[in-house]
Amino acid sequence: MPRILIAGCGYVGGAAADLFHERQWEVEGWTASAQSASQLSAKPYSVRGVDITDAAAVATASRESDVVLQCASSGGGDAEKYRRVYLAGARNLLRAFPRAAFLFTSSTSVYAQNDGDDVDEISPAEPAHEKGRILRETEELVLAHSGIVARLGGIYGPSRSFLLRKFLAGEAVLDRQDSHFINQVHRDDIISALFLLAERRGESKGQIYNVVDDQPIVAREIYEWLSLHLNRPLPRMGKAASSRKRGESNKRVSNRKLRALGWEPRYPKIAVAMSENILPSFGFDL
Repeated sequence: MPRILIAGCGYVGGAAADLFHERQWEVEGWTASAQSASQLSAKPYSVRGVDITDAAAVATASRESDVVLQCASSGGGDAEKYRRVYLAGARNLLRAFPRAAFLFTSSTSVYAQNDGDDVDEISPAEPAHEKGRILRETEELVLAHSGIVARLGGIYGPSRSFLLRKFLAGEAVLDRQDSHFINQVHRDDIISALFLLAERRGESKGQIYNVVDDQPIVAREIYEWLSLHLNRPLPRMGKAASSRKRGESNKRVSNRKLRALGWEPRYPKIAVAMSENILPSFGFDL
């Protein structure tokens, strides 16, 4: 039975742990504190409170694993927290698990392209913002150790969609001049991609994979779709304010490389996910 350590059992990592367990992997999960670990005590696998920014704690808690998945979140912190959680966290884990295949969840925000063109894994990834540069530094560290980098699009899923929440709260703005593409991916498709990369770790080592759905969108398209399907008024017209936490960009991120490995998203378009999964999780019955 293969063994995986999942460092970070939050929205993505917790679902990933469940999936790996269901697929007959031996799972151990780490959370940032014993208190957060206790909230997952009913899980059918071990969850411990281990702070990955603490090198001594990581070294003490480490046990032999076939795969280490680092998907701890900074919780929207500042650049210094990014540096501790992502870069120092990766360094500590790589040192403690030198024989394990290493899988790091990064972000498509490392692509700074602003012209609306297609980008893939060989496109330049040169973020102008400090948080993006820290992610790139972490990626390079992982790749130097033959690890695998999964660049995730904007994460949405059950009970989580920033576009839907803005629409329902009346905070959305319909800006017909806004042509910035948004690249998103459903949480369930993320975890299926992570499982595939772990299973195919021999051929995936030292590689970068974009994890996004098939159809980049602009915000007004989904607001118009929601207005039609929920029978609610369109958002007010105006100028959309930026909500991009790691800087402005405008690109269409390709998932062709991951698809070529055998990945198929269950939710290739956000409209499909909205109908089948997201709106029901918010209490809507279409």
